[in-house]
Amino acid sequence: MTLSKAASEFIVHWGEMGSRWGVNRTVAQVHALLYLSAGPLTAEEIAETLAVARSNVSTSLHELQNWQLVRATHLLGDRRDFFSTSHDVWQLFFTVLEQRVEREIEPTIAALGRLAVEARAEKRTDVTARIASMHAFLQEMHGWYQQMSKLPPSTLRSLVSLGSSITKWLPIRRKAKGEK
Repeated sequence: MTLSKAASEFIVHWGEMGSRWGVNRTVAQVHALLYLSAGPLTAEEIAETLAVARSNVSTSLHELQNWQLVRATHLLGDRRDFFSTSHDVWQLFFTVLEQRVEREIEPTIAALGRLAVEARAEKRTDVTARIASMHAFLQEMHGWYQQMSKLPPSTLRSLVSLGSSITKWLPIRRKAKGEK
């Protein structure tokens, strides 16, 4: 598969961003290639296009499947797996968000709840207050996420498109960074 200059640059950039987000560069590049691809690709096609080892592609595809971002399909008469991802950016965003909440936020809320109890038992009011504050914040954000995740995608798109215009109904505006 031959990539255009824009496609190549997108894949390279997505790999760099993946590294900043805590995702292996090749995992992010494989996902970017599948996102841009008009149809499903085999692992061999992915390895050849990205010029990476087939074993690295297999590991990346496995990781992407674990994140529910990539699915394997089969063609009649062909024993190979063909891999694809959604082309709907909103669906991809919500899948990543859901996975991050499940893997990172929920375990952190549980750990902070346990640590707040331990800090109270140790009679460390300063530590207890800070841990309890972080725990309350994450619980509140998680509650908000749970409410938002129940909304249909069209409603969420409308909510996001309201953008900054919604701030005119809010009582106090937070100062921007560097603003006096």
